[in-house]
Amino acid sequence: MEIWSLSTLLVCFGGGIMGAAFGALFSFVICGFLVLSGCVFVLAGGSDFVLMQVGLGPVFGPHIGFGAGLVAATYAAGVRKNHPGGSAKDILSPLMDTSWDVLLVGGVAAVCSHALLQALTKTPVIKMFDCIALTVVVVPLLARLLFQREMPWGNAESIQKHGYMGTNNYAISWAPWNAPPGRLAVLGLGAGILSGALAMGTKAIVDPLAAAGTISATGAFVVPLIMAWSVAAIMLIGINLGAGSIQKFPIWHCQAILAALAFLLFGSLVVAAIVGVLAAFLQELMARLFYNHGTNHIDPPAAAIAVGTLVLHLASNVLG
Repeated sequence: MEIWSLSTLLVCFGGGIMGAAFGALFSFVICGFLVLSGCVFVLAGGSDFVLMQVGLGPVFGPHIGFGAGLVAATYAAGVRKNHPGGSAKDILSPLMDTSWDVLLVGGVAAVCSHALLQALTKTPVIKMFDCIALTVVVVPLLARLLFQREMPWGNAESIQKHGYMGTNNYAISWAPWNAPPGRLAVLGLGAGILSGALAMGTKAIVDPLAAAGTISATGAFVVPLIMAWSVAAIMLIGINLGAGSIQKFPIWHCQAILAALAFLLFGSLVVAAIVGVLAAFLQELMARLFYNHGTNHIDPPAAAIAVGTLVLHLASNVLG
């Protein structure tokens, strides 16, 4: 798809409307299904269109459906005061039962996200981040400022009361069941090993296909990178549809993609395991920096993926 064609911009706009209507988290789950389907197509020797243009691109990539849902939720709560859950941090509720302008804001947000992504990928140094993840962070931060009149670090009263890095014994934490250090470390270790293993296995399949010209070089790189991420994204349906203890699913797509990238850069399952653990703690740090004290959802996994990707690329350049 041509980046700046009218068709592409219309696709982004429509994807953003639907992302708002579905709700941010359910949109992300759908994105996970699309990405996994795209990976299967490439592994079977097919086109990377579903993977790159649908699951990760302007049709319904994370910056389109999920990102638009975050912005629309912020607008619904901060401006229209008609968010079904009453809070912009509620990313589980679909926004269909709000108003037409909330859905429209989702469409506009998706087009803006698409434009920002193109700029980020062409900016020196910045392009070393995961620019999709960076877009998913930056646009809702702008929405926080515009619609909630709040700075990136959140509410000053909450920071004064609990301390910037404080959680009030996890009472204000993002995904508190995910936050205790022991759980973070063990989950990160398991996620790192699993993700590295999936990257290793899929790389052994796609490399010969790419060498033979059967699949694109892009598909051959992205499939090992994103396979575990897509599985982790799909698992979040448990949070969206569950209740009580059933809802407390592990959130590990950050660890998945960073561990897979570590394996692809360094060729070691041990490094992937270590990065999985570090990624888990980086994700929690991002939650404390941008989510816990705020009034809308700034996604901790996306922030950690953006920063972690930069760190891994810099480490690769230094050691490579």
